[in-house]
Amino acid sequence: MAFITKITSQQKNAERYKVYLDAGKGEEFGFGVDEHTLIKYGLAKGKELSDLDVAEICSGDQVRKAYNSALNFLSYRMRSGAEIREHLEKKEFAAEVIQEVLHQLEHSDLVNDHQFADAYTRTQWQTSGKGPDVIRQELIKKGIAPLDIEQALSLYAHEEQRDAAMVHAEKFLKKNHGVSSFQVRKKLEQLLVRKGFSFNLTSEILQSLEYGNDQEQEKEALVRQANKVISKYNKGNDLKYRQKMKQYLYRKGFSIELIEEYLNSPEDFIHE
Repeated sequence: MAFITKITSQQKNAERYKVYLDAGKGEEFGFGVDEHTLIKYGLAKGKELSDLDVAEICSGDQVRKAYNSALNFLSYRMRSGAEIREHLEKKEFAAEVIQEVLHQLEHSDLVNDHQFADAYTRTQWQTSGKGPDVIRQELIKKGIAPLDIEQALSLYAHEEQRDAAMVHAEKFLKKNHGVSSFQVRKKLEQLLVRKGFSFNLTSEILQSLEYGNDQEQEKEALVRQANKVISKYNKGNDLKYRQKMKQYLYRKGFSIELIEEYLNSPEDFIHE
């Protein structure tokens, strides 16, 4: 058994207190607590504490500290249970303390993975236009259970996915001039899949858009690409020049027929 000999506030944190004990060997520092724990356990000078009492108080204080840290972490935005756990682990709280804090947060509905998944999904498609595949991977990283993920993604209707994908496609087409129709289609397809949209929806978007250049635009795009390498390939050997130019322009998605036409009569093409 030990008796509390004095209680003083901590210099660096006035909301924390130092409790000193005398277990028969003179006064020694016992433990630190906050005001809530001080009041909860009725700690005062002269109070007698057993080893079990001290252990319970210290454990309760750790839970209190971890709980406050979690609340501060939650004050910025909603968090998943796994995010709270990771945050507290970085703060080096014991596993049993973290589990108790999560239990309290879930009981008070401050942490709810189902609600988190719903809110996160809505935010990501409405503000960032992310597709469901990307959102799914992000929710997995945040520790959300598969059932909660699929239920949240079910809110993301096909029409809304299509609208979001179309916004990305239209922005892309405005910025991508001077490349072949083949390259436009290829890059746009890669973009939409990278944004998290399914291959089926991507195909649907591609079929609905008029993304192909007309003949004059295709010629202009070819010239624009060719001008980038003319000085590099045109070293006086016409045969090598034609071979290298053919290979380069073909890789850029232009048809062999159009490339031949350009190499045979470049003056007929649009020049920048």
